[in-house]
Amino acid sequence: MVTLADVARHAGVSASTVSYVLSGKRSISAATRERIQHSIDTLGYRPHAGARALASSRTGILALMMPLRAGLYVPVLMEIAMTVTTTARSHGYDVLLLTGEEGPEAVRRVEGSAIADAMIVMDVGIDDPRLPCLREAERPSVLIGLPTESAEAADTAGLDCVDLDFEAAGARCVDHLAGLGHTGIAVLGEPPAVYERGTGFAARTLTGLRAAAGAHGVGLLHRPVDGTYAAVTAAVTRIFEERPGTTGLVVQNEAAVEPLLALLRHQRRAVPEDVSVVAICPDQIAVHASVPLTAVSVPARDLGRLAVERLVRRLAGEEPRGTELIAPRLTARASTGPAAPGAPFARTEDLHGRGGH
Repeated sequence: MVTLADVARHAGVSASTVSYVLSGKRSISAATRERIQHSIDTLGYRPHAGARALASSRTGILALMMPLRAGLYVPVLMEIAMTVTTTARSHGYDVLLLTGEEGPEAVRRVEGSAIADAMIVMDVGIDDPRLPCLREAERPSVLIGLPTESAEAADTAGLDCVDLDFEAAGARCVDHLAGLGHTGIAVLGEPPAVYERGTGFAARTLTGLRAAAGAHGVGLLHRPVDGTYAAVTAAVTRIFEERPGTTGLVVQNEAAVEPLLALLRHQRRAVPEDVSVVAICPDQIAVHASVPLTAVSVPARDLGRLAVERLVRRLAGEEPRGTELIAPRLTARASTGPAAPGAPFARTEDLHGRGGH
């Protein structure tokens, strides 16, 4: 095993000089630094992680807080986690994955034990209880999501956030269907637990859906739903019983996509001739669905990459940059078409109630 002393002998300098180069505690000439780096690369020297942390007050680790809570679609979370990991490695960092539902205690644990240099926080809720601890922490953090109703409020709070503009995504779905003549739209949303927690992305999507429906003068009915075939069947059957003029469906629930398409086939409702379907989901789900779906893409990889890049800049001394929202991109595919003739969808004040949010 190559040691620091081996590097010093190879470079023709003292062991303390090598240590100073590694820790950055003293100014060393560029020529000497280059000679030492050449010896490190040639010998394949890797500083001991514990010694490096003690010398530099840095661990070389980023903590990724990804609580695996009820109702979340794990494949999307894991795609973000994988991108965080690979991007972090490209900047010389490893990733510590924290999946427990510890809330503020997880932040205190990272801060108090110095097990990581910075934190990426996922599954962010409106008024997230972790916020006070994150604001007080010495270690920088970046949120994938918004803990407020709007980007402006997040910026005012001095937070560093990246996310898809879910409010604009919801509006884009309604705009697309309304443009095809659909006046009766129903939304199959996330599982009830997601709304009950006040999860930010789901709440903001619903805000956008409702605003666009009001602007276009179309009816909108929202139903939270678990992603099982039985749950989707119950929700969709009730939707068509209550609002038989429904000709457009928006799905923000990856697990519900195939159960929904299977149910529509079973009910002999052709897509898109009888019912148009728009989803908010990753491209791979939309493209490989049994009917290729018109969809707003969830850019999981972009979110993971942006979060890490922001943290790296913060660790280099930059101030928080505020909120960055990725503009939604809707791709039209085979699941949407002109509205089928049918009974008009009555627009009443209770369309967003009775089990909706």
